[in-house]
Amino acid sequence: MRRLPGILSLALVSVIMAVGCADEAVDVDDEWGMDGPVEPVPPPGKEDAQNRRGLLVATNTSRTQVWTARNAWEDRTSAAARAPGLAWTADSGLSWDEKLSRWVESLAWIPSVDGYSMTVELTTPWGKTLPSPYLECAEMAMFLRITFAAWYELPLQLEAVSNGQRVYFGHYGVRTAAGRFAQSPEFAIVYRDHGASNWRAQWPRDATLRTRKLHGGIDEQPELGANQVFGAYVDELHVNKRAAYFTVLTLNYLSSANLADTANTYNLVPDAIRAGDVLIERWQRTGIGHTLVVHDVREFGEGNLDVTMLSGSMPRRQGVREAGQASKGYFTSEYAGGPGTAPSGEPYAKLGGGLKRWRVTKNVGGYWTNTWMSGDEAHWINSTDYPRIAARTSRFAALLGQVSPQQQRAELLSVIADARHHLGQYPASCAARERREHAFRELYDLGEREIGMTRAQIDSEHRELEDYVLGELDYTTSKTCCWNSSTSAMFEIVLAKARAEQASGTCVPPTVFRARPDGYRTWSDFAQSLGRSSDWRAWSEDEACAQRNVAEDTVLPLAATPYCEL
Repeated sequence: MRRLPGILSLALVSVIMAVGCADEAVDVDDEWGMDGPVEPVPPPGKEDAQNRRGLLVATNTSRTQVWTARNAWEDRTSAAARAPGLAWTADSGLSWDEKLSRWVESLAWIPSVDGYSMTVELTTPWGKTLPSPYLECAEMAMFLRITFAAWYELPLQLEAVSNGQRVYFGHYGVRTAAGRFAQSPEFAIVYRDHGASNWRAQWPRDATLRTRKLHGGIDEQPELGANQVFGAYVDELHVNKRAAYFTVLTLNYLSSANLADTANTYNLVPDAIRAGDVLIERWQRTGIGHTLVVHDVREFGEGNLDVTMLSGSMPRRQGVREAGQASKGYFTSEYAGGPGTAPSGEPYAKLGGGLKRWRVTKNVGGYWTNTWMSGDEAHWINSTDYPRIAARTSRFAALLGQVSPQQQRAELLSVIADARHHLGQYPASCAARERREHAFRELYDLGEREIGMTRAQIDSEHRELEDYVLGELDYTTSKTCCWNSSTSAMFEIVLAKARAEQASGTCVPPTVFRARPDGYRTWSDFAQSLGRSSDWRAWSEDEACAQRNVAEDTVLPLAATPYCEL
């Protein structure tokens, strides 16, 4: 998940600030010649236009070009379009937009590095296979889109705003209508495309690229080995190193806010869902949310669908498989733009959540224009048509297949276990805390409706001490939510402190791990008493954190039975 201060998060915008850890001493703007942060374009008025006009196609971009857009998303009969590919046969008759969907669907499931969950394996056009990178959730969606466009030399244009001017991230570099944005890279001049070289004999490597990292949190890529960062991953992924550098830059600057932006994606009717689409959860205009990529859609009996999704997280992880009841829970949640009102008083339908499809970039009237494929207009929902947006959750409730209550229960418990596993590695993660509690709320509802279990019975059977210690926090008023570098050793210390609180034999409500008026001294002092001071890390602003100066984090009410009543 990508969150930034300002407008929406999954959040907003300055993922750009390098803060906190010693290895983040590099200023990201200096590193990339940028003038950040960048923000989504202003919300649409009455109309959500079909065509988002960008740069003139005739613009001289010879110095900033990342790749040449030799193909068009609508191509079906050109020589390149007729060739076989990663997930399609020769003369498939598919457009490149349809091929992108086939490619995402074809990503094979493999065990994740930690051996706990399932992730995907990418196969490149050059025959290499790579496990999923460690990414935040919105980064995962953007990474897949950029990668496919670069591999197949398709036009790409992602729109944002900086200090009131439009900025375009695309196959032509990072530009405004007036020219290169700030001192952003002249990709064609400073980086190499090895496509014409004999890369089959020896894979080209770029030593500088392999040091370029994603900021706004820890960037570690253990799927490649020790001490590797995202730059090393894309170095293995691309013969064209310009595309690799562009990917790192773009993921550093664009966020889920830009992904939810109607300039880059559009709202989709539920019945049109397919692989490659994205689902965005939003429960606040500013602050954390969630993004998932649709991996595959299966039809079974009476028009019912089963949707499997892929999601990164914060702190970064390999993409994780989400299926069955867990997947349905996301689509039917009010956070997916459903009916109801967020705590801020705004309708959920106005916060940008729900099912989205990427706009495709076409040459329309001599301008690179973000639009949709012919035939997709019937699947589009205007971003100001709030009743239709809100109605999608009930449609998904009917569309996504019903499974037995026992299976629903098993899948919800799997979601809870996955969230706990993540918290065992990153105890400060507010995203995992929210994910766990959302699953418990679904489980309580299932218990009352289908399996004859009360909330107290469910809690007695399934609640653990750590659920109370790592209670849910309000993102916008809790600085802990910006702390992505907490560790498994810290989790052990936090839980040891909680057990020590109960050691007297008299139950006391567990102390929630959060920022208090004295910061985190409760736990740092306890770590010292255990002789583990070196295992405790000081709080760091691992992402742009508007709430950095709060005196105390805000603990949200826990729906669970009070701990001492269990």
